[in-house]
Amino acid sequence: MSYQKIILRPLFTEKMSRLEETENKYAFQVLKTANKIEIEKAIENKFDVKVKKIATMNFAGKEKNMTVRSGGRTIRTQGKRSSWKKAVVTLMDGNEIDLLKGEVSN
Repeated sequence: MSYQKIILRPLFTEKMSRLEETENKYAFQVLKTANKIEIEKAIENKFDVKVKKIATMNFAGKEKNMTVRSGGRTIRTQGKRSSWKKAVVTLMDGNEIDLLKGEVSN
């Protein structure tokens, strides 16, 4: 499986920004079926860095209610968010990923 399919998108949050600066950790949304070995190879191939550790978390999709007003009538509907998987990648000292520019610093 190619790394383009495993790494879906980087996750940008305040907590991850802090962890990037202090602990050299980066978060990605990854394919639900990917394991830690596949994720490690994908990160190393895509960004040309060395991975120290990977932590993965599975998030279950939640039921959501939505109310829409259409033509004076109120329509209530229910849906479900998709389940997804998050990987927090810790890089070796001296390695860094610039996710905003897409550049890598060694």
